[in-house]
Amino acid sequence: MESPKSQSAFTAEQGFIEGCTKDKQSITSDWEIPRQLIDGVRVKETKSVLGEQKALTEIFRCDWALDDEGIDQVFQVRLFPGAITAWHAHQHTTDRLFVSSGLLKVVLYDARQGSPTFGLVNEFRWGSLRPALVSVPPGVWHGVQNNSGETACLLNIVNRAYRYEDPDHWRLPWNTDKIPYAFVR
Repeated sequence: MESPKSQSAFTAEQGFIEGCTKDKQSITSDWEIPRQLIDGVRVKETKSVLGEQKALTEIFRCDWALDDEGIDQVFQVRLFPGAITAWHAHQHTTDRLFVSSGLLKVVLYDARQGSPTFGLVNEFRWGSLRPALVSVPPGVWHGVQNNSGETACLLNIVNRAYRYEDPDHWRLPWNTDKIPYAFVR
């Protein structure tokens, strides 16, 4: 967070315009994203291994130990340019989200009243150029937006397969005022 003193050091003589804002830190010198994660959320950034005529990217490994859950189902969602799929949460299911192509914004909101990170929002931008897997525990609301001009693919590796007769899906509209985050179209 910028102190008022450092913001005022940029003067009108140097080009300061009233109402402008200074960028917040978005990356550390180690290329890590500086943020407090929502309690129970785990992230594993992966790297592609380049070969002669290919690129191999690991998507999920049990030894990453992101959570203690098994795998019951894997599915893919294609999001067309500008698409938003938000908001949803699960009572029992752990989602593991991996952007396999394109570029997506993944936003999480902790609505669990007993959580030490209650009310915290996490925002990530992942895709082909910076792949990562995020484990989203039950009770954490999440939404995804495709901000690119191409179709993007999101893989979900869940610990509980979709129950057709009794879905563990709870939804709010993408533009709800009940979550302190606004997707912009």
